[in-house]
Amino acid sequence: MSKITFIGAGSTVFAKNVLGDVMLTEALQGFELALFDINMERLSDSEKLLDSMRQSLGSRCTVRAYSDRRAALNGAKYVINAIQVGGYDPCTITDFEIPKKYGLRQTIADTLGIGGVFRNLRTIPVMLDFAKDMQEVCPDAWFFNYTNPMAVLTNVMNTVGGIKTVGLCHSVQTCVSDLFDALDMNKDGLKTRIAGINHMAWLLEVSRDGVDLYPEIKRRAAEKQKESHHDMVRYELMLRFGYYVTESSEHSAEYHPYFIKKNYPELIERFNIPLDEYPRRCIEQIKGWSDMREKIFASQNIEHVRSLEYASYMLEAMETNNPYKIGGNVMNTGLITNLPKEACVEVPCLVDASGINPTYVGDLPPQLAALNRTNINTQLLTIEAAITGKKEHIYHAAMLDPHTAAELSIDDIVAMCDDLIEAHGSWLPTFK
Repeated sequence: MSKITFIGAGSTVFAKNVLGDVMLTEALQGFELALFDINMERLSDSEKLLDSMRQSLGSRCTVRAYSDRRAALNGAKYVINAIQVGGYDPCTITDFEIPKKYGLRQTIADTLGIGGVFRNLRTIPVMLDFAKDMQEVCPDAWFFNYTNPMAVLTNVMNTVGGIKTVGLCHSVQTCVSDLFDALDMNKDGLKTRIAGINHMAWLLEVSRDGVDLYPEIKRRAAEKQKESHHDMVRYELMLRFGYYVTESSEHSAEYHPYFIKKNYPELIERFNIPLDEYPRRCIEQIKGWSDMREKIFASQNIEHVRSLEYASYMLEAMETNNPYKIGGNVMNTGLITNLPKEACVEVPCLVDASGINPTYVGDLPPQLAALNRTNINTQLLTIEAAITGKKEHIYHAAMLDPHTAAELSIDDIVAMCDDLIEAHGSWLPTFK
């Protein structure tokens, strides 16, 4: 029996969506769905839910939870990763509260910025442990990474871990639809092309019947900017740099040095920037899970409709050799020619029985490549810190982060990093 292993299966709702999709896919019937998580209570919840859903859907897959990660991975053909190392309490709290003492404010802090750096540093060793196990018990498996920080973790699994890895993010799938809905524009018959890096990929082309739609998009966006709305940062970036970016405004606000500035507090209201947004979401999700859990397990017939998540469609394409197109995170093997070869990039990819086949993009517009490189600098130095264990590279990564560097002096950046290392304690043993 072929096996799909889901690491981080205690993320019950996400596991339900991804593996529920698998259960509804004919080409994937008969697979064992192997569940692993370090939280035994959440793992048990997911196993019960997924097995009930399997019965309700009449799926021929099997569901099995494992308390041993190596056993869960043994013989896997595909591995899906959705872990979060350190959780909300204590690590997300630390990522926000210590920078705040230095006057450095954040919104999400899961990808770039000082929060993204430290989330990477505590996650990379865990991911490389996965890679070590996989090299021994399922060396030919594909690793589908859903965990942020997407670019760095996908890079490390490919280059250091030696595992065939693709990073999967929702932002490419949703950005065009969200933009056209917000601007009340017709979405039918669109031709689009998106490329860049994760959370900062660009809508390079958007047309219908050979007509460029950007002029009308920008006209409507400029009008919409006259009143407060939830996506003001992205519209501002598009109007200033010429292209729409894939990731949301709350994320994008902290990837650049222009929006969260203690000397310009009026920008927070002007661009409707939700400071401390991720901690708020975490608290709401934790609070909401108990209510959701009761409702889910009270149902005798757990329904599911196939979602837009890439995973099941990719697995189907690999099993049937019927091609499927995704926006995937892969290593830059000459794909985007004015970004570093060491970078992980987000480009259109064709998926079939041969695997993940990324497409050539060429040069990005120079201003877009320049913005991407500001984020890539911090990504690559974070990898250097994690792999060498040298604390100075943590400082380098932080000093090169656009938002951090725009707000703090070098001395404060170093002191803040030292405080974060100390506060993380056993989560970062290499740097103690």
